[in-house]
Amino acid sequence: MKTRYAAFAVIAALAAIPLFAPGASSPSCAAGPKEPPVSFKEDILPVFQMRCVTCHSPNGEGYKVSGMDLTSYAGVMKGTKFGPMVIPRDPDASNLMRLIDWRASPTLRMPHNTQKQLSICDRNAIRTWIREGAKDN
Repeated sequence: MKTRYAAFAVIAALAAIPLFAPGASSPSCAAGPKEPPVSFKEDILPVFQMRCVTCHSPNGEGYKVSGMDLTSYAGVMKGTKFGPMVIPRDPDASNLMRLIDWRASPTLRMPHNTQKQLSICDRNAIRTWIREGAKDN
């Protein structure tokens, strides 16, 4: 019986040890000591292709309504018929971040008509890419 309680104490102690610092990103998207710049082609465009271009391509409903084309760097930087979506070096002022962070009205936030928001890792990659200057790299 004593051994059983000792095993529970060890498990409880291990469960209390954080796997990463409180407030830090999860290990799957935590930045390393010297991460290379975020690449539009390798890091950002695949997210858009997987989650956004069904609507935000020239034949999509989102494109018809807003004019936003997420199939290319030029399309992203052109923005919508209502104005720019990305302000290089300023993710907080970029409407793209407002929409994907769901800081806009539910009728505007993206992805539209879905219950599933982009992952924190994907949103942070886009945020970092904008902060780094929103380069065509």
